[in-house]
Amino acid sequence: MKIKISNELVPLNLITLLLILVITLFPESTTLRIILGLPFILFLPGYTFISALFPRKKDLDSIERMALSFGLSIAITPLIGLILNYTPWGIRLGPILYSLSLFILITSVISWWRRNQYSEEERFSIELNLTQPILGGSLLDRVLSIILIIAIISSVITLIYVIATPKVGERFTEFYILGPEGMAENYPQLLSLGEEGKVILGIINREHEPTSYQVEIKIGEGESKVVASVVLAHDQKFEDTIIFVPERVGESLKVLFTLHKNRETEPDREKITLHLWVDVRE
Repeated sequence: MKIKISNELVPLNLITLLLILVITLFPESTTLRIILGLPFILFLPGYTFISALFPRKKDLDSIERMALSFGLSIAITPLIGLILNYTPWGIRLGPILYSLSLFILITSVISWWRRNQYSEEERFSIELNLTQPILGGSLLDRVLSIILIIAIISSVITLIYVIATPKVGERFTEFYILGPEGMAENYPQLLSLGEEGKVILGIINREHEPTSYQVEIKIGEGESKVVASVVLAHDQKFEDTIIFVPERVGESLKVLFTLHKNRETEPDREKITLHLWVDVRE
């Protein structure tokens, strides 16, 4: 029993349309995104491109067509992303989705038009012979088919693993001081003895885990004093106005701010320091 599909480009474009609808209407549906997104990225761009280049049966055999479809898809998708990187839209889900969809649609139309230049017998079409073994043909054909299947399965498994595995970026903490107006300017530089100096202290946790912070301030050779203690979740921000009062006269006194992370459990952990230089007069 043979099954012949004369225009397989229609269901392939329907997959593209369905993926757009799923992403638009069901943004939280991760499973559907993966099921529809894998062929959309790994197969459809290359397949429609190959179909536009080689519209006849005799141009390529099935194994070559499948292999080139996957290979070209892996090349086309990053290339479109590279082009988007130099546009105002950038590399984001929406622009990539619609750019690839437009590419698939355009190459499908070109393929349909080119196929119509030939007779029905010459045009490429998908023919499934259900009575013939799946890995029929010569020994070379069977070996190539097995290699192709293994390569496809490996690519899909790798992509699923990359998507499913949580990505932990670089771990760090942002620590900064700003002037009284919240800008990186107008820091206190000249104070009278006993006069208050004010700065805004800021901490942003990028450690991908809750982290406790303690900030100490030390003026010149004086004693260190704790001015802030806080526990922040990942991406949480802390800002507070810090007031310090110099206790002795001097030029270019160093106002040192030291940030300790998880001091209770990791006392020897590397510290982060910032400083200002202040002249103090009577």
